[in-house]
Amino acid sequence: MLRNLWRTTSGLVGIVAVAFALATLAIGLAAYEVTHEALEQQLDHRIATETAGLLAEAHSSGLPALAAAIGRREAARSTSSLEYLLVDEAGERLAGSLDAPVPGKQGFEEFLHYRRQGQGYLSEDAIAQALTTAVPGGTLVIAADRSDLDEIDRTLAALFVSSLAAMLILGLAAAVLIGWITRRRLSRIDATAQAIIGGDLARRIPRDNSGSEFDRLAGTLNRMLDRIESLMENLRQVSSDVAHDLRTPLTRLCNKLDEAAREPEARTRADILDTARAQAGELLELFSALLRLAEIEGLSDRLPHRRVDMSALLDQMAESYRPDIEDSGRTLQVDFPAGLEIEGDRRLVSQAIANLLDNALRHTPGGTAICMTASSGDEGVSVEVADNGPGVDEVEGQRLFERFARSEQARSSPGHGLGLSIVRAIAQAHGGRAELRNGAPGLAVILHFPPI
Repeated sequence: MLRNLWRTTSGLVGIVAVAFALATLAIGLAAYEVTHEALEQQLDHRIATETAGLLAEAHSSGLPALAAAIGRREAARSTSSLEYLLVDEAGERLAGSLDAPVPGKQGFEEFLHYRRQGQGYLSEDAIAQALTTAVPGGTLVIAADRSDLDEIDRTLAALFVSSLAAMLILGLAAAVLIGWITRRRLSRIDATAQAIIGGDLARRIPRDNSGSEFDRLAGTLNRMLDRIESLMENLRQVSSDVAHDLRTPLTRLCNKLDEAAREPEARTRADILDTARAQAGELLELFSALLRLAEIEGLSDRLPHRRVDMSALLDQMAESYRPDIEDSGRTLQVDFPAGLEIEGDRRLVSQAIANLLDNALRHTPGGTAICMTASSGDEGVSVEVADNGPGVDEVEGQRLFERFARSEQARSSPGHGLGLSIVRAIAQAHGGRAELRNGAPGLAVILHFPPI
Protein backbone atom coordinates (compact mmCIF):
# COMPACT_ATOMS: atom_id res chain seq x y z
CA MET A 1 0.00 0.00 0.00
CA LEU A 2 2.80 2.42 0.89
CA ARG A 3 4.49 1.57 -2.41
CA ASN A 4 1.45 2.81 -4.34
CA LEU A 5 0.84 5.84 -2.13
CA TRP A 6 2.35 8.29 -4.62
CA ARG A 7 0.04 6.99 -7.37
CA THR A 8 -3.05 8.55 -5.75
CA THR A 9 -3.84 12.24 -5.50
CA SER A 10 -4.32 12.10 -1.73
CA GLY A 11 -1.12 10.15 -1.26
CA LEU A 12 0.84 12.50 -3.49
CA VAL A 13 -0.42 15.59 -1.65
CA GLY A 14 0.28 13.83 1.66
CA ILE A 15 3.85 13.10 0.59
CA VAL A 16 4.32 16.74 -0.42
CA ALA A 17 2.91 17.83 2.96
CA VAL A 18 5.31 15.54 4.84
CA ALA A 19 8.20 16.81 2.69
CA PHE A 20 7.28 20.41 3.53
CA ALA A 21 6.98 19.47 7.20
CA LEU A 22 10.44 17.90 7.17
CA ALA A 23 11.80 20.97 5.41
CA THR A 24 10.15 23.15 8.06
CA LEU A 25 11.69 20.99 10.78
CA ALA A 26 15.14 21.31 9.22
CA ILE A 27 14.76 25.07 8.87
CA GLY A 28 13.43 25.28 12.44
CA LEU A 29 16.36 23.34 13.85
CA ALA A 30 18.80 25.50 11.93
CA ALA A 31 17.05 28.70 13.08
CA TYR A 32 16.94 27.40 16.66
CA GLU A 33 20.65 26.61 16.64
CA VAL A 34 21.61 29.98 15.12
CA THR A 35 19.34 31.90 17.52
CA HIS A 36 20.59 29.96 20.54
CA GLU A 37 24.23 30.53 19.64
CA ALA A 38 23.58 34.24 19.06
CA LEU A 39 21.97 34.56 22.51
CA GLU A 40 24.85 32.61 24.07
CA GLN A 41 27.37 34.93 22.48
CA GLN A 42 25.39 37.97 23.57
CA LEU A 43 25.37 36.69 27.16
CA ASP A 44 29.10 35.92 27.01
CA HIS A 45 29.78 39.38 25.63
CA ARG A 46 27.78 40.98 28.44
CA ILE A 47 29.70 39.06 31.11
CA ALA A 48 33.08 39.76 29.45
CA THR A 49 32.28 43.47 29.14
CA GLU A 50 31.28 43.65 32.83
CA THR A 51 34.44 41.81 33.86
CA ALA A 52 36.64 44.13 31.82
CA GLY A 53 34.88 47.16 33.34
CA LEU A 54 35.38 45.97 36.92
CA LEU A 55 39.04 45.15 36.36
CA ALA A 56 39.64 48.51 34.74
CA GLU A 57 37.91 50.31 37.62
CA ALA A 58 40.02 48.62 40.32
CA HIS A 59 43.19 48.16 38.30
CA SER A 60 45.59 49.99 40.62
CA SER A 61 43.80 49.66 43.99
CA GLY A 62 43.76 45.88 44.46
CA LEU A 63 41.11 43.65 45.95
CA PRO A 64 39.54 46.25 48.34
CA ALA A 65 38.69 48.56 45.45
CA LEU A 66 37.34 45.63 43.43
CA ALA A 67 35.20 44.53 46.38
CA ALA A 68 33.87 48.09 46.77
CA ALA A 69 32.97 48.26 43.07
CA ILE A 70 31.09 44.97 43.37
CA GLY A 71 29.25 46.30 46.41
CA ARG A 72 28.12 49.37 44.50
CA ARG A 73 26.85 47.29 41.63
CA GLU A 74 24.92 44.94 43.87
CA ALA A 75 23.37 47.87 45.75
CA ALA A 76 22.03 49.18 42.45
CA ARG A 77 21.07 45.75 41.06
CA SER A 78 17.85 44.91 39.30
CA THR A 79 16.22 41.66 38.33
CA SER A 80 18.36 41.54 35.20
CA SER A 81 21.64 42.33 36.99
CA LEU A 82 24.61 40.02 37.06
CA GLU A 83 25.78 37.93 39.99
CA TYR A 84 29.26 38.56 41.47
CA LEU A 85 31.71 36.60 43.63
CA LEU A 86 35.15 37.75 44.73
CA VAL A 87 37.36 35.44 46.85
CA ASP A 88 40.94 35.66 48.04
CA GLU A 89 43.63 33.09 47.51
CA ALA A 90 42.40 31.10 50.50
CA GLY A 91 38.90 30.92 49.03
CA GLU A 92 37.37 33.34 51.51
CA ARG A 93 34.52 35.46 50.16
CA LEU A 94 35.46 39.12 49.94
CA ALA A 95 32.46 40.47 48.03
CA GLY A 96 29.45 39.42 46.01
CA SER A 97 26.29 37.47 46.69
CA LEU A 98 26.70 34.68 44.14
CA ASP A 99 25.93 31.48 46.05
CA ALA A 100 28.01 29.02 44.07
CA PRO A 101 31.33 27.22 44.31
CA VAL A 102 34.27 28.84 42.58
CA PRO A 103 34.94 27.02 39.30
CA GLY A 104 38.17 25.06 39.25
CA LYS A 105 39.40 26.65 36.02
CA GLN A 106 39.44 30.08 34.52
CA GLY A 107 37.36 31.13 31.55
CA PHE A 108 33.72 30.67 30.65
CA GLU A 109 31.55 28.13 32.41
CA GLU A 110 28.35 27.47 30.45
CA PHE A 111 26.41 25.72 33.21
CA LEU A 112 27.22 26.96 36.69
CA HIS A 113 24.83 25.70 39.36
CA TYR A 114 23.99 28.20 42.07
CA ARG A 115 21.30 29.19 44.55
CA ARG A 116 19.19 32.26 43.93
CA GLN A 117 16.41 34.00 45.79
CA GLY A 118 13.00 32.92 44.47
CA GLN A 119 9.47 33.94 45.28
CA GLY A 120 8.59 34.25 48.99
CA TYR A 121 12.21 34.89 49.88
CA LEU A 122 13.01 31.22 49.39
CA SER A 123 16.16 30.19 47.61
CA GLU A 124 16.06 27.86 44.65
CA ASP A 125 18.49 26.05 42.42
CA ALA A 126 19.37 27.81 39.18
CA ILE A 127 21.90 27.66 36.37
CA ALA A 128 24.07 30.56 35.29
CA GLN A 129 26.62 31.25 32.63
CA ALA A 130 29.83 32.51 34.27
CA LEU A 131 33.29 33.88 33.57
CA THR A 132 36.06 33.11 36.05
CA THR A 133 39.01 35.52 36.04
CA ALA A 134 42.18 35.44 38.20
CA VAL A 135 42.96 38.81 39.80
CA PRO A 136 45.99 39.75 41.97
CA GLY A 137 45.39 38.05 45.33
CA GLY A 138 42.15 36.27 44.44
CA THR A 139 39.52 35.16 41.90
CA LEU A 140 36.61 37.04 40.36
CA VAL A 141 33.49 35.24 39.14
CA ILE A 142 30.73 37.07 37.27
CA ALA A 143 27.64 35.09 36.32
CA ALA A 144 24.44 35.74 34.37
CA ASP A 145 21.31 33.74 35.00
CA ARG A 146 20.30 31.52 32.07
CA SER A 147 16.60 31.44 32.85
CA ASP A 148 15.75 34.03 30.19
CA LEU A 149 17.85 32.19 27.64
CA ASP A 150 16.22 28.88 28.56
CA GLU A 151 12.80 30.50 28.33
CA ILE A 152 13.58 31.75 24.81
CA ASP A 153 14.78 28.26 23.88
CA ARG A 154 11.54 26.74 25.15
CA THR A 155 9.51 29.37 23.28
CA LEU A 156 11.37 28.70 20.05
CA ALA A 157 11.00 24.94 20.50
CA ALA A 158 7.28 25.29 21.18
CA LEU A 159 6.90 27.56 18.14
CA PHE A 160 8.69 25.15 15.84
CA VAL A 161 6.82 22.12 17.17
CA SER A 162 3.46 23.86 16.80
CA SER A 163 4.38 25.04 13.29
CA LEU A 164 5.40 21.51 12.36
CA ALA A 165 2.20 20.06 13.77
CA ALA A 166 0.07 22.71 12.06
CA MET A 167 1.76 22.07 8.72
CA LEU A 168 1.27 18.33 9.05
CA ILE A 169 -2.37 18.74 10.01
CA LEU A 170 -3.05 21.24 7.22
CA GLY A 171 -1.14 19.09 4.73
CA LEU A 172 -3.05 15.95 5.62
CA ALA A 173 -6.32 17.88 5.59
CA ALA A 174 -5.42 19.28 2.16
CA ALA A 175 -4.59 15.75 0.97
CA VAL A 176 -7.97 14.49 2.12
CA LEU A 177 -9.81 17.48 0.62
CA ILE A 178 -7.98 17.40 -2.72
CA GLY A 179 -8.40 13.64 -2.88
CA TRP A 180 -12.13 13.98 -2.27
CA ILE A 181 -12.51 16.73 -4.88
CA THR A 182 -10.46 14.74 -7.39
CA ARG A 183 -12.42 11.55 -6.80
CA ARG A 184 -15.70 13.49 -7.05
CA ARG A 185 -14.75 15.00 -10.39
CA LEU A 186 -13.30 11.77 -11.74
CA SER A 187 -16.47 9.96 -10.68
CA ARG A 188 -18.37 12.07 -13.24
CA ILE A 189 -15.99 10.95 -15.96
CA ASP A 190 -16.27 7.36 -14.73
CA ALA A 191 -20.08 7.54 -14.68
CA THR A 192 -20.09 8.87 -18.24
CA ALA A 193 -17.69 6.15 -19.38
CA GLN A 194 -19.83 3.47 -17.72
CA ALA A 195 -22.94 4.86 -19.44
CA ILE A 196 -21.19 4.82 -22.82
CA ILE A 197 -20.03 1.24 -22.19
CA GLY A 198 -23.67 0.46 -21.51
CA GLY A 199 -24.62 1.79 -24.95
CA ASP A 200 -25.60 5.43 -24.21
CA LEU A 201 -23.36 7.06 -26.81
CA ALA A 202 -25.14 10.42 -26.37
CA ARG A 203 -23.92 10.74 -22.76
CA ARG A 204 -21.40 13.54 -22.12
CA ILE A 205 -19.26 14.63 -19.18
CA PRO A 206 -20.81 17.62 -17.35
CA ARG A 207 -18.74 20.83 -17.42
CA ASP A 208 -18.69 23.80 -15.05
CA ASN A 209 -17.09 26.26 -17.56
CA SER A 210 -14.46 27.20 -14.96
CA GLY A 211 -11.55 26.71 -17.35
CA SER A 212 -9.85 24.42 -14.83
CA GLU A 213 -7.80 21.36 -15.78
CA PHE A 214 -10.78 19.08 -15.15
CA ASP A 215 -13.09 21.33 -17.16
CA ARG A 216 -10.66 21.39 -20.11
CA LEU A 217 -10.24 17.61 -19.86
CA ALA A 218 -14.02 17.20 -19.87
CA GLY A 219 -14.26 19.37 -22.99
CA THR A 220 -11.55 17.36 -24.75
CA LEU A 221 -13.19 14.06 -23.83
CA ASN A 222 -16.59 15.35 -24.97
CA ARG A 223 -15.13 16.30 -28.34
CA MET A 224 -13.59 12.85 -28.56
CA LEU A 225 -16.96 11.29 -27.73
CA ASP A 226 -18.63 13.46 -30.37
CA ARG A 227 -16.11 12.19 -32.88
CA ILE A 228 -16.64 8.57 -31.81
CA GLU A 229 -20.41 8.98 -32.01
CA SER A 230 -20.08 10.46 -35.48
CA LEU A 231 -17.86 7.60 -36.60
CA MET A 232 -20.22 5.04 -35.10
CA GLU A 233 -23.15 6.70 -36.86
CA ASN A 234 -21.21 6.64 -40.11
CA LEU A 235 -20.41 2.97 -39.52
CA ARG A 236 -24.06 2.16 -38.92
CA GLN A 237 -25.03 4.13 -42.00
CA VAL A 238 -22.35 2.45 -44.10
CA SER A 239 -23.41 -0.99 -42.88
CA SER A 240 -27.03 -0.25 -43.68
CA ASP A 241 -26.25 1.32 -47.05
CA VAL A 242 -23.88 -1.45 -48.05
CA ALA A 243 -26.40 -4.11 -47.09
CA HIS A 244 -29.14 -2.29 -49.01
CA ASP A 245 -27.29 -1.08 -52.09
CA LEU A 246 -25.11 -4.13 -52.66
CA ARG A 247 -27.95 -6.62 -52.49
CA THR A 248 -29.10 -5.90 -56.05
CA PRO A 249 -25.69 -6.07 -57.84
CA LEU A 250 -24.70 -9.15 -55.83
CA THR A 251 -28.01 -10.79 -56.74
CA ARG A 252 -27.42 -9.97 -60.41
CA LEU A 253 -23.91 -11.38 -60.19
CA CYS A 254 -25.13 -14.60 -58.60
CA ASN A 255 -27.87 -14.94 -61.22
CA LYS A 256 -25.33 -14.50 -64.00
CA LEU A 257 -23.06 -17.14 -62.48
CA ASP A 258 -25.99 -19.51 -62.10
CA GLU A 259 -26.98 -18.84 -65.68
CA ALA A 260 -23.42 -19.51 -66.83
CA ALA A 261 -23.38 -22.75 -64.86
CA ARG A 262 -26.58 -23.91 -66.60
CA GLU A 263 -25.56 -22.79 -70.10
CA PRO A 264 -24.35 -25.76 -72.18
CA GLU A 265 -22.94 -23.74 -75.09
CA ALA A 266 -19.39 -22.59 -74.44
CA ARG A 267 -19.60 -19.29 -76.41
CA THR A 268 -22.78 -18.20 -74.71
CA ARG A 269 -21.35 -19.24 -71.33
CA ALA A 270 -18.23 -17.14 -72.01
CA ASP A 271 -20.37 -14.09 -72.81
CA ILE A 272 -22.31 -14.55 -69.58
CA LEU A 273 -19.07 -14.90 -67.60
CA ASP A 274 -17.72 -11.71 -69.22
CA THR A 275 -20.85 -9.90 -68.07
CA ALA A 276 -20.44 -11.33 -64.56
CA ARG A 277 -16.79 -10.31 -64.54
CA ALA A 278 -17.78 -6.75 -65.45
CA GLN A 279 -20.33 -6.71 -62.63
CA ALA A 280 -17.68 -7.99 -60.20
CA GLY A 281 -15.39 -5.18 -61.35
CA GLU A 282 -18.11 -2.65 -60.56
CA LEU A 283 -18.43 -4.15 -57.09
CA LEU A 284 -14.67 -3.84 -56.57
CA GLU A 285 -14.83 -0.21 -57.67
CA LEU A 286 -17.64 0.35 -55.18
CA PHE A 287 -15.69 -1.19 -52.34
CA SER A 288 -12.63 0.87 -53.31
CA ALA A 289 -14.74 4.02 -53.17
CA LEU A 290 -16.08 3.06 -49.73
CA LEU A 291 -12.57 2.42 -48.42
CA ARG A 292 -11.42 5.73 -49.88
CA LEU A 293 -14.33 7.52 -48.20
CA ALA A 294 -13.53 5.91 -44.83
CA GLU A 295 -9.87 6.87 -45.24
CA ILE A 296 -10.73 10.49 -45.98
CA GLU A 297 -13.11 10.73 -43.00
CA GLY A 298 -10.29 9.65 -40.69
CA LEU A 299 -7.83 12.25 -42.00
CA SER A 300 -9.12 15.34 -40.16
CA ASP A 301 -6.41 15.16 -37.47
CA ARG A 302 -3.64 13.83 -39.73
CA LEU A 303 -4.07 16.04 -42.77
CA PRO A 304 -0.77 17.59 -43.95
CA HIS A 305 -0.70 21.34 -43.40
CA ARG A 306 0.73 22.65 -46.67
CA ARG A 307 -0.20 25.74 -48.65
CA VAL A 308 -2.17 24.94 -51.78
CA ASP A 309 -2.33 27.44 -54.65
CA MET A 310 -6.04 27.13 -55.42
CA SER A 311 -5.88 29.42 -58.43
CA ALA A 312 -3.21 27.27 -60.08
CA LEU A 313 -5.07 24.08 -59.14
CA LEU A 314 -8.39 25.30 -60.58
CA ASP A 315 -6.66 26.43 -63.75
CA GLN A 316 -5.06 22.99 -64.11
CA MET A 317 -8.38 21.22 -63.51
CA ALA A 318 -10.10 23.42 -66.09
CA GLU A 319 -7.45 22.64 -68.72
CA SER A 320 -7.72 18.91 -67.99
CA TYR A 321 -11.52 18.72 -68.25
CA ARG A 322 -12.15 21.29 -71.00
CA PRO A 323 -11.55 18.92 -73.94
CA ASP A 324 -13.97 16.23 -72.63
CA ILE A 325 -16.59 18.82 -71.72
CA GLU A 326 -16.45 20.52 -75.12
CA ASP A 327 -16.39 17.20 -77.00
CA SER A 328 -19.64 16.25 -75.20
CA GLY A 329 -21.36 19.38 -76.48
CA ARG A 330 -21.15 21.27 -73.17
CA THR A 331 -19.21 24.42 -72.30
CA LEU A 332 -16.90 25.23 -69.40
CA GLN A 333 -16.58 28.75 -68.01
CA VAL A 334 -14.10 29.71 -65.28
CA ASP A 335 -13.91 32.82 -63.14
CA PHE A 336 -11.46 33.11 -60.23
CA PRO A 337 -8.72 35.56 -59.27
CA ALA A 338 -5.06 34.71 -58.97
CA GLY A 339 -3.39 34.15 -55.63
CA LEU A 340 -6.11 32.12 -53.87
CA GLU A 341 -4.53 29.86 -51.23
CA ILE A 342 -5.73 27.32 -48.71
CA GLU A 343 -3.96 24.96 -46.31
CA GLY A 344 -4.31 21.20 -46.74
CA ASP A 345 -3.74 18.33 -49.17
CA ARG A 346 -3.57 19.29 -52.84
CA ARG A 347 -4.34 15.75 -54.03
CA LEU A 348 -7.57 15.52 -52.00
CA VAL A 349 -8.75 18.98 -53.05
CA SER A 350 -8.17 18.13 -56.71
CA GLN A 351 -10.14 14.89 -56.21
CA ALA A 352 -13.10 16.82 -54.78
CA ILE A 353 -13.15 19.25 -57.70
CA ALA A 354 -12.74 16.35 -60.15
CA ASN A 355 -15.78 14.62 -58.63
CA LEU A 356 -17.86 17.78 -59.07
CA LEU A 357 -16.77 18.21 -62.70
CA ASP A 358 -17.41 14.50 -63.37
CA ASN A 359 -20.92 14.81 -61.94
CA ALA A 360 -21.65 17.85 -64.09
CA LEU A 361 -20.29 16.06 -67.16
CA ARG A 362 -22.13 12.81 -66.45
CA HIS A 363 -25.54 13.95 -65.21
CA THR A 364 -26.35 16.95 -67.44
CA PRO A 365 -27.63 16.91 -71.03
CA GLY A 366 -25.70 18.19 -74.03
CA GLY A 367 -25.57 21.98 -74.38
CA THR A 368 -25.29 22.52 -70.61
CA ALA A 369 -23.04 25.32 -69.46
CA ILE A 370 -20.72 24.36 -66.58
CA CYS A 371 -19.22 27.20 -64.56
CA MET A 372 -16.35 26.90 -62.09
CA THR A 373 -15.76 29.98 -59.91
CA ALA A 374 -13.83 30.79 -56.75
CA SER A 375 -13.46 33.74 -54.37
CA SER A 376 -11.98 34.61 -51.00
CA GLY A 377 -13.36 36.46 -48.00
CA ASP A 378 -13.22 36.70 -44.23
CA GLU A 379 -14.49 33.10 -43.92
CA GLY A 380 -11.83 31.70 -46.27
CA VAL A 381 -11.89 30.47 -49.88
CA SER A 382 -15.07 29.26 -51.61
CA VAL A 383 -15.05 27.14 -54.77
CA GLU A 384 -18.28 26.62 -56.74
CA VAL A 385 -19.05 24.22 -59.59
CA ALA A 386 -22.45 25.02 -61.09
CA ASP A 387 -24.43 24.09 -64.18
CA ASN A 388 -27.69 25.17 -65.83
CA GLY A 389 -28.93 21.63 -66.29
CA PRO A 390 -32.22 20.18 -64.99
CA GLY A 391 -31.09 20.21 -61.36
CA VAL A 392 -32.88 18.18 -58.66
CA ASP A 393 -35.94 18.74 -56.54
CA GLU A 394 -35.56 20.10 -53.03
CA VAL A 395 -36.17 16.78 -51.25
CA GLU A 396 -33.51 15.00 -53.29
CA GLY A 397 -31.08 17.85 -52.83
CA GLN A 398 -31.15 17.48 -49.05
CA ARG A 399 -29.84 13.90 -49.20
CA LEU A 400 -27.40 13.95 -52.13
CA PHE A 401 -24.39 14.15 -49.77
CA GLU A 402 -25.40 10.83 -48.17
CA ARG A 403 -23.76 7.58 -49.21
CA PHE A 404 -25.35 5.86 -52.24
CA ALA A 405 -27.82 8.75 -52.65
CA ARG A 406 -28.64 9.44 -56.31
CA SER A 407 -31.15 11.67 -58.01
CA GLU A 408 -33.81 10.27 -60.30
CA GLN A 409 -32.07 11.67 -63.38
CA ALA A 410 -28.75 10.04 -62.36
CA ARG A 411 -30.07 6.50 -61.89
CA SER A 412 -29.80 5.78 -65.60
CA SER A 413 -26.11 6.78 -65.69
CA PRO A 414 -23.08 4.92 -64.29
CA GLY A 415 -22.07 5.58 -60.68
CA HIS A 416 -22.55 4.48 -57.12
CA GLY A 417 -23.79 7.62 -55.38
CA LEU A 418 -20.54 8.17 -53.42
CA GLY A 419 -19.06 11.13 -55.33
CA LEU A 420 -20.68 13.89 -53.28
CA SER A 421 -20.10 11.96 -50.04
CA ILE A 422 -16.38 11.98 -50.82
CA VAL A 423 -16.56 15.70 -51.70
CA ARG A 424 -18.16 16.50 -48.33
CA ALA A 425 -15.65 14.29 -46.46
CA ILE A 426 -12.73 16.10 -48.12
CA ALA A 427 -14.15 19.52 -47.23
CA GLN A 428 -14.72 18.47 -43.62
CA ALA A 429 -11.23 16.95 -43.39
CA HIS A 430 -9.91 20.45 -44.23
CA GLY A 431 -12.04 22.06 -41.52
CA GLY A 432 -14.55 23.38 -44.06
CA ARG A 433 -17.91 22.31 -45.39
CA ALA A 434 -19.77 21.50 -48.60
CA GLU A 435 -23.23 22.77 -49.50
CA LEU A 436 -25.59 22.28 -52.38
CA ARG A 437 -27.65 25.04 -54.01
CA ASN A 438 -30.46 24.04 -56.32
CA GLY A 439 -31.05 26.62 -59.01
CA ALA A 440 -33.94 27.15 -61.39
CA PRO A 441 -32.78 25.37 -63.42
CA GLY A 442 -29.37 24.00 -62.55
CA LEU A 443 -27.39 22.77 -59.60
CA ALA A 444 -24.38 24.18 -57.76
CA VAL A 445 -22.06 22.62 -55.18
CA ILE A 446 -19.97 25.01 -53.10
CA LEU A 447 -16.83 24.05 -51.14
CA HIS A 448 -15.85 26.33 -48.25
CA PHE A 449 -12.26 26.16 -46.96
CA PRO A 450 -11.24 28.00 -43.78
CA PRO A 451 -8.78 30.90 -43.93
CA ILE A 452 -5.09 30.26 -43.38
